[in-house]
Amino acid sequence: MRTHLTAAVSALALCSSLTSAHAEGVLNIFNWGEYTSPELIAKFEATYDVKVTLTDYDSNDTALAKARQGGSGFDIVVPSSTSLHIWIDEGLLLESRPDQMENFKHVDPRWVDVPFDPGRHYSVPWQWGTTGVSVNTAVYSGDPNTSAIFLDPPPELVGKINVIPEMLDVMDLTIKYFGGESCTTDEEVLKKVHAKLVEAKPKWVAMDYPSIEKYTAGDYAGGTNWSGGAFRIRVEAPEFVYGYPKEGYPIWMDNVAVLAAAPNVENAKLFQNFIMDPENAALISIYARYANGIMGSEAFMPEDMTSAPEVAVPEEFLAAGEFSVACPPEVNDLYTRIWTDVLK
Repeated sequence: MRTHLTAAVSALALCSSLTSAHAEGVLNIFNWGEYTSPELIAKFEATYDVKVTLTDYDSNDTALAKARQGGSGFDIVVPSSTSLHIWIDEGLLLESRPDQMENFKHVDPRWVDVPFDPGRHYSVPWQWGTTGVSVNTAVYSGDPNTSAIFLDPPPELVGKINVIPEMLDVMDLTIKYFGGESCTTDEEVLKKVHAKLVEAKPKWVAMDYPSIEKYTAGDYAGGTNWSGGAFRIRVEAPEFVYGYPKEGYPIWMDNVAVLAAAPNVENAKLFQNFIMDPENAALISIYARYANGIMGSEAFMPEDMTSAPEVAVPEEFLAAGEFSVACPPEVNDLYTRIWTDVLK
């Protein structure tokens, strides 16, 4: 009885602290580039009198390497579902218990008991989406729904392709292109993957963020992309379409967690609770153009958010999508060897 009563009192105390109208101080967020709504940050700062600083990274590997070095001064990080278990296993995250926060009731049940953070003891949903390809139909009018766009590019796209610098996404697309399964250790498949990526790279112009400006300016005419990035490009340049590779494509979720070494823990917890409010979650999606996993947020979004083909996967491509799983360390080691050759 004492244990249950103590837990209940602790939960109530946590909820009380999270609904405080005044917090003060600072919050340092480490997040993917072009992924954080300025309006959301301004609202959080005004609500809690907290000054937010934002630092960008370009891949899960970059963020993880920085955190492992220690002493970063960051409070919040946003790992993908494929890497979150590593952060937890290595003790890099605080068990902040979002499941006990006031706004946790708004999290879609689909995203509560997830394999990468069962019961949500460490993280809350940020956004989720897919990895596919962007294609400028004014340059190439063929089928965009294939990973051949970047692996066996048509002549029109050669030298105009950008590939995101995210190993697991690119490896997953390429493995599926050759009929393999996620996290495969099949030597024949991996030999084909290795050879194809090394062969294809000279046909790419860059391995970089899916920059909206570089697509709309004509520097990039195609390449791998995340669905929200593709959506934002299409809004600026309607000639671009988002392709769902028929060979298979990954579905993923990015998640907001508090670093174990966070200097501003209470403000970080405030932020976790804040973004589970439907109206605030909508601000995240409106800016970056991804779904967010928070029930009721759609009521605060424009119609184009919920009906866009980049967000609402067309029925004919649903079966090709597969939620990205965390591969075992020995598999990641195999993939890293291939990826190292690709980056040379």
